[in-house]
Amino acid sequence: MEQRALIDSRGKDHRRLILQMLVGSGRGHVGAALSVMEICRVLYDDILRVDPANPKWADRDRFIFSKGHGCLSLYVMLAEKGFFPKEELMRSCHFGSRLGGHPESRKTPGVEASTGALGHGLSIGVGCALAARIDKKSWRTFVLIGDGESNEGSVWEAALSAGKHRLSNLTVLVDYNKFQSYGPSKDIQDLEPFADKWRSFGFAVREVDGHDVPALREALKATPFDAAKPSVLICHTVKGKGFKTTEHNADWHHKAKVKPEELAALLAELEATP
Repeated sequence: MEQRALIDSRGKDHRRLILQMLVGSGRGHVGAALSVMEICRVLYDDILRVDPANPKWADRDRFIFSKGHGCLSLYVMLAEKGFFPKEELMRSCHFGSRLGGHPESRKTPGVEASTGALGHGLSIGVGCALAARIDKKSWRTFVLIGDGESNEGSVWEAALSAGKHRLSNLTVLVDYNKFQSYGPSKDIQDLEPFADKWRSFGFAVREVDGHDVPALREALKATPFDAAKPSVLICHTVKGKGFKTTEHNADWHHKAKVKPEELAALLAELEATP
């Protein structure tokens, strides 16, 4: 699926903020954060039932951010929604900050699970969805995973369990940016036919441009896609979306330092984007 969606003004604001966080912390997985930004935005704007004033509200929806290295985008949305002051974003990855290089549930309000060791999040999500069913609760579970993460066998073990139990209260979102830390996913471990794999595991499947905010909203509001199956939304994204320098560029998977001239060039690229 070709990504045609343009980055709107709010999306540009989010990307400026992510750059500022990167410069302030000196580290961060920029490519992953930029590819999932619109997914996080739509979830927190339109889908998730959560209460920033009461992050542990018993009836909240659960969002497991399994690809924890992309957490800069998660932090942006949590701050925007009031889980913690926006000023804390500029201290991410600093000593003593509650915003680490990977999200930690015991430190950061709104974070459901400590993630970053890839392949664990879907198993946690299956457990959450089963717990809601056992307790006869209406809250839902959403799990964001990456395509590189989908190389992990534990992802497919969890998917088998979700399909077996027909967990219609579970939605998996895949950030399918087709790159991982060492290069293109098709060269490292080809996932195709990706949608058919999920169908064979008992999931109802849809695909969407992961940067198209209205399309994401429409798809997520339609969950569950089948009342007797778990759902998966394959989000076709661009790693590093928003800057020509970072798009499809594995060098920006984990960028330790950004020089002043690099920052200026990136901001100029963002402004030049239609």
